[in-house]
Parts: sequence; structure tokens; C-alpha cells
Amino acid sequence: MLLLLLILNFVGINYALSGERSIENTSFPIATNGQPFPWNKLRLPGWILPVHYDLVIHPNLTSLIFMGSVKIEVTVVHETSTIVLHSKHLEIISAAIEEENGKTQADLKQMKVLEYPPHEQIAFLYAEPLQVDKKYFLSINYIANLSDGFYGFYKSTYKTKDGQTKLLASTHFEPTSARMAFPCFDEPSFKANYTIKIQRDGQHSALSNMPKVKTLKLDNNLFEDHFAESVKMSTYLVAFIVSDFQSVTGTTSSGIKVSVYVTPEKLNQARYALEAAIKILEFYEQYFGIYYPLPKQDLVAVPDFQSGAMENWGLTTYRETSLLYDPETSSASDKLWVTMVIGHELAHQWFGNLVTMEWWNDIWLNEGFARYMEFISVDATYPELQVNDYLLGTCFAAMGRDSMNSSRPISSKAENPTQIKEMFDTVSYDKGACILHMLRNFLTEEVFQNGIIHYLKKHSYSNAKNNDLWTSLANTCSEEDFTSGKFCYSKSQVAKNAHSYYVDEHFDIAEIMNTWTLQKGIPLITVKQNHKRIKIRQERFLKGIFPHDPQWASMQIGFLWHVPLTYITSHSKSIGRHLLKNHSDTIELEEDVNWVKFNVDMNGYYIVHYEGNGWDTIIKLLTQNHTLFSYKDRASLIHNAFQLVSAGKLSLDRALDLTQYLQHESSNIVLLQGLGYLAVIYRMMERRNISDVTESLKRYILQHFKLVIDRQTWSDEGSISDRMLRSALLELACDLQYPPCVQKANELFSKWMESSGNLTNIPSDVLETVYSVGSKTANGWNFLLERYKVSMSGAEQRKICSALASCKDDAKLTRLLELAMEGHIIKTQDLSSVIYSVSTNPAGQHLAWKFVKKNWSKLLEKFPLGSFSIRMIIIGSTAQFSSKQELEEVKLFFESVKEEVSELRAPQIAVENIEKNIKWLERNLVTLTKWILENLK
Repeated sequence: MLLLLLILNFVGINYALSGERSIENTSFPIATNGQPFPWNKLRLPGWILPVHYDLVIHPNLTSLIFMGSVKIEVTVVHETSTIVLHSKHLEIISAAIEEENGKTQADLKQMKVLEYPPHEQIAFLYAEPLQVDKKYFLSINYIANLSDGFYGFYKSTYKTKDGQTKLLASTHFEPTSARMAFPCFDEPSFKANYTIKIQRDGQHSALSNMPKVKTLKLDNNLFEDHFAESVKMSTYLVAFIVSDFQSVTGTTSSGIKVSVYVTPEKLNQARYALEAAIKILEFYEQYFGIYYPLPKQDLVAVPDFQSGAMENWGLTTYRETSLLYDPETSSASDKLWVTMVIGHELAHQWFGNLVTMEWWNDIWLNEGFARYMEFISVDATYPELQVNDYLLGTCFAAMGRDSMNSSRPISSKAENPTQIKEMFDTVSYDKGACILHMLRNFLTEEVFQNGIIHYLKKHSYSNAKNNDLWTSLANTCSEEDFTSGKFCYSKSQVAKNAHSYYVDEHFDIAEIMNTWTLQKGIPLITVKQNHKRIKIRQERFLKGIFPHDPQWASMQIGFLWHVPLTYITSHSKSIGRHLLKNHSDTIELEEDVNWVKFNVDMNGYYIVHYEGNGWDTIIKLLTQNHTLFSYKDRASLIHNAFQLVSAGKLSLDRALDLTQYLQHESSNIVLLQGLGYLAVIYRMMERRNISDVTESLKRYILQHFKLVIDRQTWSDEGSISDRMLRSALLELACDLQYPPCVQKANELFSKWMESSGNLTNIPSDVLETVYSVGSKTANGWNFLLERYKVSMSGAEQRKICSALASCKDDAKLTRLLELAMEGHIIKTQDLSSVIYSVSTNPAGQHLAWKFVKKNWSKLLEKFPLGSFSIRMIIIGSTAQFSSKQELEEVKLFFESVKEEVSELRAPQIAVENIEKNIKWLERNLVTLTKWILENLK
């Protein structure tokens, strides 16, 4: 009866707060003990707030069990007899609550502990109500297994050079897995301080968010490390690691101790990361005008890691290939990747950690900003890496995803853990970064930087929503600025500043940016020029769905963007600007012009189509003098043309005509863009076994780009751009069986094999190409697999894995997939990328898909639904399909597992990709065949 009264009491409070009409209409779930669980929502109630966690963790790396105790200081907002919080796979041993004076309010005999696993929640029901504004201390002792996967507090292993397996334990809590390590209020708005103690044996050391302040020696060769109290933060940023790692250490100019921790035999690969982290951390302190608030920053390379990296405050964790740089086996692109990932995670120390999104629907405030700050920070600290060139690729990737009907708004509803995990996608990261870039270009750098400084200062140690960002960008003045005399902008000054760029425009930043964050998709701007009059109109850009399709019109309803347009003309002395708010508009120029080009330097997030003879004029200009346009403009013209082909707006022969000037192109980025499209089309023909077109296109590419291919040296010389072009061109040339390329690669591979892999003079930029050519023989494939087993370089192992997946032998590809599934030689973390690599191989595309179908249940045991790995497996294993039979197979399979994938967007994306490929072939194959024959020499 007491329990029933407590539940009714709780329900009454619930309904008073939530505005429901009556308690009779409410049904409550049933806890594991068969009793009613007193809360029926996924989100926690808000009447108990955590203030401080005192956490003690003891992982046993022999039994793979950990013991934990947590004491949570809470404040009561509304009187209640129930505390609901998160717990997953934790066995509660005992629990008690104390008042501030130390009086025990209840223990396990006097209170009920209920568990409801579907919501990953536990509830403590007390004999007496907890009083408003009083402090209480909830103490819980529990036990759990170290997780087998990549979330929560999980075990990881690595092998030494002599083959010994070493164990460690590490955490990964984002987004909803802190509850797997300790009972907690596992939502981003429940910020608190943490004091953490780790018990470990003498051969290991422990790390956490804060520096270690002391170590106590316990019985049985156990030590207890005490860490300083943390700043106020969300649960998903808590972290701790127990390992035998070693480190290299340095200090920033402001006194922050920076350390990079790795397995002992890889310590020599940690030095570049240390240098980069110090430089970038110093840059952010200056750029944000806010000192990094912790005394140390550790970067840890974890041997088993599902994603790229994680921004735990003061203890960022990384996949080894995202942190370690080996001069002998890491290519130019590997170096760029490591630098950018470090830039991303350190940006999070401000965007995400200091200021956190209020809920996961706005995760882009964390990830979009961090992705964009990669480019700003690396450009400032390592200008030689030419990182801004690759922002184009980021935005092209975002546009590719966003032009599908299966896309989603940047800010989207996400409630359960599966939906939340799926939010960590191209839309949040890449589109988020690209609309920020557009906004920065619109507002000017000065206004943008001042706005985000204001945003960070105003919401420090707190949470924010979309509108908080727009408010800060519209009004960068704070009380502190007025009293200290600092420079800032008021709302009217921001408008005035941008007003000088957008003549006669009146705008509201929130109104503009809501059109980019609250609706999905990307606008297509259609331009029709007539002397000095330019007519413009906007519509939703859709690939694979054409205006004559029945569903096209309905997919356009309700879509309207406020688009900050930029343009240059044949008579431009400056960039023209116009804010397009309506479906159509007209721009009147001061004089007649011969041509116009919109979206200058690809600073805007939109596709442009030139009606009438617009594309003919551009093609002619590129042929006559391509330097009329900047290299970014040339790359975006190529991108737009081929995207318009997929939308049925431009014929394929016109897009191909545009690429013909490329034999005179001097920009590596533009060359890669144009060649990339030709390579994609070639591989589609190869996979469909359309042999005549495949052979003709191969001949065309090798003829048309022979001079630039032959110019490539098998070396690591030149700028980062030169080196990345070399890697891509030689990989393509050897894939196309260009004799000089294959011969040179075979020669290098043979010498390397003869030296038993000890020869280290294969340039790192061509290593993957050499390995791929070498893998085509049985001996070469087997030798590479043996090399993979003993390699101490993650960068080399990634290149070997890619090469092994490129062979044409079904039995070897099957073995590779099985090795990745077993998880011993090839780690489980790499399983999804192995499946994807095999699926991109024409000889392996159906093999990979059959493997996914056969092992679906096992894959779900290894990776949670909504995770990056599952999305990559679903989308990656089907992305190459382009026939109606393949489409039906894929649909049937997802129908058969409908209950499991019902909440996922990934199957919709996979199906839509195949439909798009089918339509592309139906529409363009005849044109392609004809064009190639006409243009072959």
C-alpha cells in the first residue's frame, strides 16, 4: 500500500507539472519486478537536479568486471518521494539517501528500487517526501561487466610486437552511455561537477578529465588515484581510462599541460599530435577570447574506437588513425586528417563542452561548429596544409546528402538513443559547417567572430538552443563590453555592417537562418540573364526526382529559403550581393554584361543553374580562358553541372563538355573534382559490366589526362595539394590498368616483398596504390595480410586493408570479410569499413551485400542501431547498386527486418540512392556512349 501511495503521490506531481488533465488517463510501464514504474517518458523529470557526483570506479582487467559507487548531491525543485535517473546494465547492490546533516533518510530495506530497461531508467521511491530547496545525497553501490562494444565503460586490447595481448578499459559516453558506467541524470542539460577516484593495480595508470591530485595505496597491490574536482559539465563528457599507456608532454604559452597517450611501442608516432594540439589550443584561446578552463588536456589513442574521436573535457579520445602520425607510412592526406580531427575535438572544448546544446535535436551546435572550426584553426596554424581547399569537398558531401528526399532538417526531433545516435551524421557535421561558412561570409568575419565570442561567454557552463546563437550573432554587446569599453556590435550595427554588402536589404538573422536549420534540403537557384537584367528563382533541389515525375510538385510545397546570393559578372569590379527571400526576384545591373556567375568561391550553400545559353557561355569561357574564374568557382561549376544532370536539369553531354578544358587546368583541387566525376561514371559502368562503354571511357580518361598522369612522380615531394593529387591520380591510373603505372607499382611491391617488408623506401603517398597493385596476386595478397598482423602503424594497416579489399578473388574477399567479423586479426572497429571497401570493388559488391544479409543479427550484436557503423554498413553495402533487381532485393531485406530498422533513416537513404542510380543510367547511358565515341581520339 505504501508503494501505491508513493506512486500516486508522484503521479499527482507529474500531472500538475505537465499540464495533463487527469491521472486516470495515464498508463505507467511495468518495472522488472512486476510493479508499476513511476515515470512513463523517455526524458527525465526535472524536479531533482544533480549538483555534484562523487564517483569511485574499480575495473578488474582480469575478471572484466567493475565495481562502482556514486554519491550524487541533488537539489529538490518540487517536493517528491521519487528520484528517477538513468542506468543501463548496472546491478544495483545497495542505495541510501542522506540529508545535508548526515541523517540517513532511507536505505535499501526502507525504499524501493525499480528498474525499467526499455527506457534505461531506475527509480528510487522513498518513505518520506524530499523537501524543496533542500540538499540530499543519493549513494548507490553497483557492479557491472566491462562492455564488449564501444560504448559505456568498455574493454580494449592491443598487441605488442612480440604478439602479447594487453588489456585496458576506456569510456565513451556520447550520446547516452554514461548510464552504462554509473547511475546518473544522463541528459545534456543536467550539468554538474564531478570528483572521480579510480582504483587500479600497480602495473596500470589512470586518467580522467582532471589532473590527478594524489594516489593512495590500498590492500592487495591496489592503488586509488584521486582526481581534482571537475568544472560543471554534462554526463556525456565524463571520461576515465585505465591502461599502461605512455605519453609525450608539452605546455602551451598559457600554461596548459598537453599530453598525448599511446601504447608504449607507438610513442614515436605521438609527437606530431602533441605539436598540433599545443598550436591549435593556443589559437582557440586567442580566437574565442576565453582561456581553456582546465589545467590539462590529454589526447589518448584508444586501440578500439568506433568513431573518429570524442571530445571528453580534458581527456579527448581518438581512434589511432585519427591521432598518430608515422612519417614512414602516413601520407599527406593522413597528416591533414590527423590535424583536422585534433582541431575538431579541441574546438569542442568550447563548442559543446563550455556551451552545450540543450537537447540532442540541436547537436549541430556542437558538431557543425567543431567541423567548421577545423578549417579556421588549421588554416591559421598550418597554412601549408591548404585546408580551406577541402571545405569545398565538405560542402559538396553535404549537398549530396541534402538533395535526397530522405534528408532531414539540421535541427530535428530525436528522443530515444537510436534516434539520437543517428543525429551524428553528414547533416549535423557538414551541412552545419557549410551554413556557418555562408553566415560568416554574409555577416563578415569580424561580426561573426564577435558574435560567437558573445555566445560562448553568455552561455558558459550552461546550455543553448538555435535561437541563442542567432541572438548572439545579432547583438554582440554584453554588459561587460559596455563597462570595459570593449568593441562590440549592437543589433542595428550588425544590420548596418552587412547592409553595406546587401544594398537595400533588411534582415533578421534568426528569420534567415531558421530557413536553413528548420527545413531540410538545399535550394536550386535558376538564373536567366538578359543584358543587364538577371531573373532569379528558387526551388528545392532534388536528385533522382525530375519535374515531370508525379511526386515532384508535392515535394516542392512549403520550401523557401532566405538565400544570401553572391555573383560576379564580365564587368565586375566587386562581388555583387543580393538576399533572395522570395521564390523569384530580379536583379538590375548598372550595365550590360556578357556573363554572370553566382555563388562566388562556393561561399553559399546552394546549387546554381544557368538557363538559356548560360551554360554554353560558361563552357566557352572555360575553354578560352579558365582563369577568368577562381579555382573554387571552377570546382563549383563542375560540381553544379554534374549535380544538375542527376536532377534532370542539364544534359550529361553538356556537363562532360565542361570538363574538356581540364587538360589545361592548373589547380589540383579542380582537377580532382573533374576526374572524380569521370571516375565515378567509369566505376558505375564497370560494376554494371557495360564493357564497351567501360573500355571506351577508360581510353578517354587515359588519353585526355595522359600528360598530367605522366607528370606524377613516385615520391612524397611537393605541396599537400600536389601530394594528394599524386595519390589520387596514380591510384586511378593503376585502376585503369595504365601500363606505366602498373609496371612501376609492381616493381616497388616486388622489391618490398623481397626485403620481407623491411624496405622502407616506398613513398607514403603512393603506398596504398603499390599495395593495391601487389594484392592482385595470391602471393602478394597473403604477404600483405601477414604484414597487416605485425604492423605497428594504423595508417599502414588502413592502406593494407583497402588493398586487400581491391583484389578480384571471391575466396580472398570472403576471407577478408570473415576476418573482420571475427575481430581478432582485423579489429571489429574496422568491420564496417571493410564491408564498404569490398562493396566498392566490382568483384565484391554482391559478396558484401550477401555477407550483410547473412550476418545481420551478428552485426547488430556488435554495433548499436543508429551508430555510425550500422549506417555505414546499410548505406555503404548498397550504394553501388543500379538495377531494378538489386533495388527489389534491398527493399525485401529491409522489409524483413522492418521492426529493427523502423526508426532508422539509413534504409530510406539506401533505397533512394539505388533509385537515383537506376534513373541516372536510364536517362544518360545513350548520351554517355555517344559522347565518348565522338570525343575519343
